[in-house]
Amino acid sequence: MTKKCNYKINVIGALDMLRFKNMPKFREAAIEAAPATPLPKSFITNEKAKQRHPEKQHVVISEIRNCGVDTKIIILKTEHNEPLASFRAGQYISVSLSIGGVTTTRPYSLCSSPLDAKHGEYHIMVKRNDAGFASLYIHDKWKVGQKLIISGPQGHLYYERLRDEKKVVALAGGSGITPFIGMAYALRDKLEDFELIILYGSRKEEDITYRKELDEVCAVCDKVKVIYVLSDEDKQGFEHGFITADLIKKYGGNAFSVFMCGPQAMYNFLDKELEKLSLRKKLVRRELFGMIKDPWNQPDYPMEIRRKVFNLTVIQCGKEYNISASADEPLLVAIERAGIIAPARCRSGECGWCRSKLLSGNVYVPLKTDGRRVADIEFNYIHPCSSFAMSDAVLEVPMSTQV
Repeated sequence: MTKKCNYKINVIGALDMLRFKNMPKFREAAIEAAPATPLPKSFITNEKAKQRHPEKQHVVISEIRNCGVDTKIIILKTEHNEPLASFRAGQYISVSLSIGGVTTTRPYSLCSSPLDAKHGEYHIMVKRNDAGFASLYIHDKWKVGQKLIISGPQGHLYYERLRDEKKVVALAGGSGITPFIGMAYALRDKLEDFELIILYGSRKEEDITYRKELDEVCAVCDKVKVIYVLSDEDKQGFEHGFITADLIKKYGGNAFSVFMCGPQAMYNFLDKELEKLSLRKKLVRRELFGMIKDPWNQPDYPMEIRRKVFNLTVIQCGKEYNISASADEPLLVAIERAGIIAPARCRSGECGWCRSKLLSGNVYVPLKTDGRRVADIEFNYIHPCSSFAMSDAVLEVPMSTQV
């Protein structure tokens, strides 16, 4: 049964409908009457976005400074002093490296003032690790004048007034002081506005890196305070022992955020200490955990796969590579060792830059470095930098843009 709808259109309503019907004619006439000006090749908004969030930047090593026996400060600049991408104090960059036919990346915290980026300058600190791969190459091979490709600034270890307390207690161990140096400079230069208390752990007084620079900032900026904590020496003017919950509470008071940066062993210790403080989760932030080098020490590691080697098929833009992957090292390491250039930045399971589709097979992902979204877990996406082979597998990996 068809129901009739009776309605009336007044004169003004009819005119509106007629105007709507003729709108394409008016538009075509307006286009024809417009001057023949070519469309812009790019838009200001897009250009600004590229400046602030570039996929890669080209820099030159301007200076290399020794900072202790096994630490170097690398000063990176643009060739003609063009500005580098701006950053929040505490962020890092990823450096592209080509070592013996292997193309890889390494993240390094920016330890310069954000003001320096306007003049085309970044500072990073690289500590030599005799058991490492990239740091040995950097210490032995990098020279002034060498050209590098780096990423734009990355990471979330920075002060956010809508999230953090007005006081931040920064827990640093060894070279983990680097992001907090940038924060200290930002406070000195009035780019940030919060109170920064740094608990800086070292073995001995002679091991303290950047002490002169930190003391200079403290002398001119009352928003920055540094407490040096020595584990192997008991000296006047220093705290002795480890950074504990009691020590954090002593200098933090009743309301504070906690930022951490240091080696994995430090994180393992501090995780237990911070539980005693019952801080809200949003108030605790850590710098990149780093690649887990000993997955078998994780509580949920399946010991039956240790030392096993599996077949891994890597698919990249339709091309297939058949390689081997040890259960004792991240898939990303196996991929890079085979000469495949894969995207990577944080190398800690956090940023998602290496996000890849696991088409078949099983992998182990440590809970501490599982930075995947819930949907990625459901649809079988993994981060190769924090995943370990548990069987033969097929993995679809995107192309890298940072080369």
